[in-house]
Amino acid sequence: MKLNIKTATPSAYNLNNVDPEDISDVLVKIEKSFNITFGNDDLKDTKNFGALCDVVVAKVKHAQADSCTTQQAFYKLRSAINARNPTEKYLVKPQTKLCELFPRDNRIEVVADIEAEMGFHMNLLHPKPWITWSFALLLVASFGLFFVNSTVAFVGLVISIAGLRLAGRFGKELKVKTIGDLAEKIAREHYLKCRRDASTVNRTEIVQKIKELFAHDLDLEPSALTKEAKFA
Repeated sequence: MKLNIKTATPSAYNLNNVDPEDISDVLVKIEKSFNITFGNDDLKDTKNFGALCDVVVAKVKHAQADSCTTQQAFYKLRSAINARNPTEKYLVKPQTKLCELFPRDNRIEVVADIEAEMGFHMNLLHPKPWITWSFALLLVASFGLFFVNSTVAFVGLVISIAGLRLAGRFGKELKVKTIGDLAEKIAREHYLKCRRDASTVNRTEIVQKIKELFAHDLDLEPSALTKEAKFA
Protein backbone atom coordinates (compact mmCIF):
# COMPACT_ATOMS: atom_id res chain seq x y z
CA MET A 1 0.00 0.00 0.00
CA LYS A 2 1.37 3.40 -0.98
CA LEU A 3 0.27 6.71 0.43
CA ASN A 4 -0.21 9.54 -2.02
CA ILE A 5 -1.04 12.92 -0.56
CA LYS A 6 -3.29 15.04 -2.76
CA THR A 7 -4.50 18.40 -1.59
CA ALA A 8 -5.44 21.66 -3.23
CA THR A 9 -2.60 23.59 -1.61
CA PRO A 10 0.63 24.36 -3.50
CA SER A 11 2.67 22.79 -0.71
CA ALA A 12 0.98 19.40 -1.03
CA TYR A 13 3.23 16.59 0.17
CA ASN A 14 3.61 13.75 -2.31
CA LEU A 15 4.37 10.25 -1.04
CA ASN A 16 4.50 8.40 -4.35
CA ASN A 17 8.08 7.36 -3.61
CA VAL A 18 7.52 6.16 -0.04
CA ASP A 19 8.52 2.55 0.40
CA PRO A 20 5.36 0.47 1.01
CA GLU A 21 7.32 -1.51 3.60
CA ASP A 22 7.78 1.67 5.64
CA ILE A 23 4.01 2.19 5.66
CA SER A 24 3.54 -1.46 6.63
CA ASP A 25 5.93 -0.93 9.55
CA VAL A 26 3.77 1.97 10.77
CA LEU A 27 0.65 -0.20 10.52
CA VAL A 28 2.40 -2.82 12.68
CA LYS A 29 3.16 -0.12 15.27
CA ILE A 30 -0.50 0.93 15.25
CA GLU A 31 -1.55 -2.68 15.89
CA LYS A 32 0.91 -2.95 18.78
CA SER A 33 0.09 0.42 20.30
CA PHE A 34 -3.69 -0.13 20.34
CA ASN A 35 -3.61 -3.93 20.72
CA ILE A 36 -5.56 -4.54 17.52
CA THR A 37 -5.05 -6.70 14.44
CA PHE A 38 -5.76 -5.75 10.86
CA GLY A 39 -7.48 -8.60 9.06
CA ASN A 40 -6.81 -9.41 5.42
CA ASP A 41 -9.81 -7.37 4.26
CA ASP A 42 -9.85 -4.60 6.86
CA LEU A 43 -7.84 -2.16 4.76
CA LYS A 44 -8.91 -3.38 1.33
CA ASP A 45 -11.29 -0.46 0.77
CA THR A 46 -9.28 2.10 2.73
CA LYS A 47 -8.74 4.93 0.26
CA ASN A 48 -7.51 7.76 2.49
CA PHE A 49 -5.96 8.57 5.84
CA GLY A 50 -9.30 9.44 7.40
CA ALA A 51 -10.69 6.02 6.48
CA LEU A 52 -7.69 4.31 8.07
CA CYS A 53 -8.27 6.24 11.28
CA ASP A 54 -11.95 5.23 11.20
CA VAL A 55 -10.94 1.56 10.94
CA VAL A 56 -8.63 1.87 13.95
CA VAL A 57 -11.20 3.74 16.04
CA ALA A 58 -13.80 1.09 15.21
CA LYS A 59 -11.46 -1.70 16.28
CA VAL A 60 -10.60 -0.14 19.63
CA LYS A 61 -13.52 -1.34 21.76
CA HIS A 62 -12.33 0.04 25.09
CA ALA A 63 -14.44 2.30 27.27
CA GLN A 64 -14.10 6.05 26.89
CA ALA A 65 -12.13 8.09 29.43
CA ASP A 66 -11.12 11.69 28.88
CA SER A 67 -7.73 11.52 30.61
CA CYS A 68 -4.58 12.50 28.70
CA THR A 69 -2.42 9.50 27.77
CA THR A 70 0.79 11.49 27.26
CA GLN A 71 0.41 12.89 30.77
CA GLN A 72 -0.13 9.39 32.14
CA ALA A 73 2.93 8.20 30.18
CA PHE A 74 4.98 10.91 31.91
CA TYR A 75 3.74 9.85 35.37
CA LYS A 76 4.42 6.19 34.56
CA LEU A 77 7.90 7.06 33.34
CA ARG A 78 8.63 9.22 36.37
CA SER A 79 7.49 6.46 38.74
CA ALA A 80 9.72 3.93 36.97
CA ILE A 81 12.71 6.26 37.24
CA ASN A 82 12.07 6.92 40.92
CA ALA A 83 11.55 3.22 41.62
CA ARG A 84 15.09 2.56 40.42
CA ASN A 85 16.65 5.61 42.02
CA PRO A 86 14.50 7.18 44.77
CA THR A 87 14.67 10.83 43.69
CA GLU A 88 12.22 13.50 44.71
CA LYS A 89 9.45 13.35 42.12
CA TYR A 90 9.38 17.08 41.58
CA LEU A 91 12.96 16.87 40.26
CA VAL A 92 11.78 14.86 37.24
CA LYS A 93 9.98 17.27 34.93
CA PRO A 94 9.00 17.14 31.25
CA GLN A 95 11.95 19.37 30.40
CA THR A 96 14.44 17.24 32.35
CA LYS A 97 17.23 16.10 30.01
CA LEU A 98 17.58 12.35 29.61
CA CYS A 99 21.36 12.58 29.51
CA GLU A 100 21.21 13.78 33.13
CA LEU A 101 19.06 10.84 34.25
CA PHE A 102 20.75 8.20 32.10
CA PRO A 103 24.55 8.65 32.44
CA ARG A 104 26.41 7.38 29.40
CA ASP A 105 28.70 5.01 31.32
CA ASN A 106 25.80 2.79 32.48
CA ARG A 107 23.03 4.01 30.19
CA ILE A 108 22.17 0.62 28.72
CA GLU A 109 21.70 -0.93 32.16
CA VAL A 110 19.67 2.03 33.48
CA VAL A 111 17.35 2.04 30.46
CA ALA A 112 16.90 -1.74 30.75
CA ASP A 113 15.90 -1.34 34.41
CA ILE A 114 13.38 1.39 33.53
CA GLU A 115 11.92 -0.78 30.76
CA ALA A 116 11.59 -3.73 33.13
CA GLU A 117 9.74 -1.51 35.57
CA MET A 118 7.40 -0.18 32.87
CA GLY A 119 6.81 -3.52 31.19
CA PHE A 120 7.77 -2.66 27.62
CA HIS A 121 10.71 -1.77 25.39
CA MET A 122 11.02 1.97 24.81
CA ASN A 123 13.34 1.69 21.77
CA LEU A 124 15.24 4.67 23.14
CA LEU A 125 18.88 3.89 22.31
CA HIS A 126 20.71 3.58 19.00
CA PRO A 127 24.33 3.53 17.82
CA LYS A 128 26.21 6.49 16.38
CA PRO A 129 25.11 7.06 12.76
CA TRP A 130 28.62 6.60 11.36
CA ILE A 131 28.81 3.12 12.88
CA THR A 132 25.53 2.09 11.30
CA TRP A 133 26.51 3.56 7.94
CA SER A 134 29.89 1.83 8.01
CA PHE A 135 28.41 -1.62 8.52
CA ALA A 136 25.62 -0.88 6.06
CA LEU A 137 28.14 0.08 3.37
CA LEU A 138 30.12 -3.07 4.12
CA LEU A 139 26.93 -5.08 3.71
CA VAL A 140 26.23 -3.54 0.30
CA ALA A 141 29.86 -4.00 -0.78
CA SER A 142 29.76 -7.65 0.33
CA PHE A 143 26.83 -8.38 -1.97
CA GLY A 144 28.79 -6.87 -4.84
CA LEU A 145 31.86 -8.95 -4.04
CA PHE A 146 29.96 -12.20 -4.63
CA PHE A 147 30.66 -11.69 -8.34
CA VAL A 148 34.40 -11.39 -7.64
CA ASN A 149 35.30 -13.48 -4.60
CA SER A 150 32.52 -15.36 -2.85
CA THR A 151 34.65 -16.23 0.19
CA VAL A 152 35.58 -12.61 0.90
CA ALA A 153 31.99 -11.59 0.21
CA PHE A 154 30.65 -14.14 2.70
CA VAL A 155 33.08 -12.99 5.41
CA GLY A 156 32.10 -9.37 4.78
CA LEU A 157 28.44 -10.32 4.95
CA VAL A 158 28.86 -12.05 8.31
CA ILE A 159 30.89 -9.17 9.75
CA SER A 160 28.42 -6.51 8.57
CA ILE A 161 25.33 -8.33 9.85
CA ALA A 162 26.97 -9.13 13.19
CA GLY A 163 28.21 -5.55 13.43
CA LEU A 164 24.77 -4.09 12.80
CA ARG A 165 23.23 -6.35 15.43
CA LEU A 166 25.88 -5.56 18.03
CA ALA A 167 25.69 -1.85 17.25
CA GLY A 168 21.94 -1.94 17.77
CA ARG A 169 22.31 -3.85 21.00
CA PHE A 170 25.07 -1.73 22.52
CA GLY A 171 24.29 1.68 21.07
CA LYS A 172 24.15 4.46 23.67
CA GLU A 173 22.86 7.42 21.68
CA LEU A 174 19.49 8.81 22.82
CA LYS A 175 16.75 9.11 20.20
CA VAL A 176 15.02 11.92 22.12
CA LYS A 177 16.35 14.59 24.46
CA THR A 178 13.92 15.13 27.32
CA ILE A 179 11.51 13.26 29.58
CA GLY A 180 8.65 15.06 27.84
CA ASP A 181 9.88 13.88 24.43
CA LEU A 182 10.13 10.33 25.72
CA ALA A 183 6.64 10.48 27.24
CA GLU A 184 5.25 11.51 23.84
CA LYS A 185 7.19 8.72 22.14
CA ILE A 186 5.96 5.93 24.38
CA ALA A 187 2.42 7.33 24.41
CA ARG A 188 2.17 6.93 20.64
CA GLU A 189 4.05 3.61 20.43
CA HIS A 190 2.56 1.94 23.56
CA TYR A 191 -0.74 3.76 23.92
CA LEU A 192 -2.68 1.23 26.00
CA LYS A 193 0.31 0.27 28.15
CA CYS A 194 0.74 3.92 29.11
CA ARG A 195 -2.86 4.27 30.26
CA ARG A 196 -3.48 4.19 33.99
CA ASP A 197 -6.47 1.97 33.19
CA ALA A 198 -5.62 -0.10 30.12
CA SER A 199 -9.28 -0.96 29.63
CA THR A 200 -10.01 2.65 28.65
CA VAL A 201 -9.02 4.98 25.82
CA ASN A 202 -9.49 8.64 25.05
CA ARG A 203 -11.04 8.39 21.59
CA THR A 204 -10.27 11.99 20.77
CA GLU A 205 -6.57 11.08 21.02
CA ILE A 206 -6.56 8.04 18.73
CA VAL A 207 -6.44 9.92 15.42
CA GLN A 208 -3.76 12.24 16.79
CA LYS A 209 -1.57 9.31 17.87
CA ILE A 210 -1.96 7.65 14.46
CA LYS A 211 -0.98 10.92 12.81
CA GLU A 212 2.05 11.22 15.10
CA LEU A 213 3.19 7.70 14.18
CA PHE A 214 2.90 8.39 10.45
CA ALA A 215 4.52 11.82 10.69
CA HIS A 216 7.42 10.67 12.87
CA ASP A 217 8.22 7.35 11.20
CA LEU A 218 7.78 8.56 7.60
CA ASP A 219 9.31 12.00 8.26
CA LEU A 220 6.17 13.85 7.15
CA GLU A 221 4.67 17.19 7.97
CA PRO A 222 1.62 16.48 10.18
CA SER A 223 -0.34 19.05 8.16
CA ALA A 224 -0.03 16.76 5.12
CA LEU A 225 -1.92 13.98 6.89
CA THR A 226 -5.42 15.29 6.34
CA LYS A 227 -8.48 13.06 6.23
CA GLU A 228 -8.38 13.32 2.44
CA ALA A 229 -4.75 12.18 2.13
CA LYS A 230 -5.03 9.29 -0.29
CA PHE A 231 -3.59 5.81 -0.28
CA ALA A 232 -2.62 4.80 -3.80
